[in-house]
Order: sequence, then structure tokens, then C-alpha cells
Amino acid sequence: MEFNKKLQELRRQKGLTQEELAEALYVSRTAVSKWESGRGYPNIASLKQLAKLFSITVDELLSGDQLLTIAEEDNKQKTSCFRDLVFGLLDISSAILFFLPFFAQKTNGIISETSLLTLSEISPYLKTVYYTFVIALILCGILTLALQNYKQALWVFAKSKISLLINTLLAILFIISLQPYAAVFLLIFLLIKVLILMKK
Repeated sequence: MEFNKKLQELRRQKGLTQEELAEALYVSRTAVSKWESGRGYPNIASLKQLAKLFSITVDELLSGDQLLTIAEEDNKQKTSCFRDLVFGLLDISSAILFFLPFFAQKTNGIISETSLLTLSEISPYLKTVYYTFVIALILCGILTLALQNYKQALWVFAKSKISLLINTLLAILFIISLQPYAAVFLLIFLLIKVLILMKK
């Protein structure tokens, strides 16, 4: 018997409505409806809760192939969440450029270290470009964390690429404008992101 039919039958035997089952599993009624109509499967945690609720094993709920598919999907979801978390935190961490002395400036022939907020011996145009890119990177991080569960295809496809692009452009900008410490800081972030994407 297919999982969706089996779930419907088990729920009815237990005398539960879809809403009551959803409450017992801490999921939405829409999720239960989706499972029962055959348009999706619960994740591993929900499967374990279902098996416990109906006093059966997970193997009795699903065939081996279905279980493998769910495990793979669950693993992809966890990997995606981890990647979003790391990308978001790294991007937001670039805010420390405003406060820590990563920038060099020459005043009266003396080179001193300063933060982006107190950097004054550069052209206003260049400082505006620095601010724009750093703020864009921070906003990208905030959006990545805030929209972790947003599954719109364009956002899922673009979020990592936008982060990488802004990070790369900002690192190149710092290299060209002879700000090596800030450039190295961002290149380390970029390396971490690339390594995470390679492990995909």
C-alpha cells in the first residue's frame, strides 16, 4: 500500500482528523494534507513521530526506496540550512570592517591603521563605494538568514551567488585600492564559502 493511503487509514483507525494529527506532530494541517494526497513525504523526524503515534515501525510506514528518498531529501535540507547559516553569519560579520582597524591611511607622512568609520584620508567617492559594498554584503547576510525557509526558485538559485559576487568584488576593490588587511579578511570569508560549496 502507498504511504499516503496507509497514513489515511492509520489516521482514521486512530479516530483523528487531519488537524488533530497535525497538532500531534507539530506540523501544519497543509503538511498532513500534502502527505495524504501523495504530493510529498514527511521528514525523518516527523516519520519517527508518526511511527510512535501509531505504534508501528518506520519500515511499516514506508518502503525502503521511499525511506532512502526521504533521507536524501532530509540530508539536502540540512546541508542547505548549514550553508545558509554560514554564508549569512560570514556576510553579517563583515560589519566589523566598520569598527576594527583593517584599513591603512597616510596622515602627515605617517601610515596608521583605522576602521572604515574613521577612514578619512581617501576620496569621498571611494569611501562611498566601500560603504555601499560592505552594507550590501551585510544585507545579503541578513536576507539569507531571514529567508532560510523561503523556497522561491529564483531566491534559492541566486542567494549564494549574490553573496559570492559581492564578497569577491569587495575583496578585489580592497586589493586595487591597496587595503591588504581588509582584502585578506574578505578573501578568508570567500575561501570558506567556496569550500562549503565544494562539499555540496
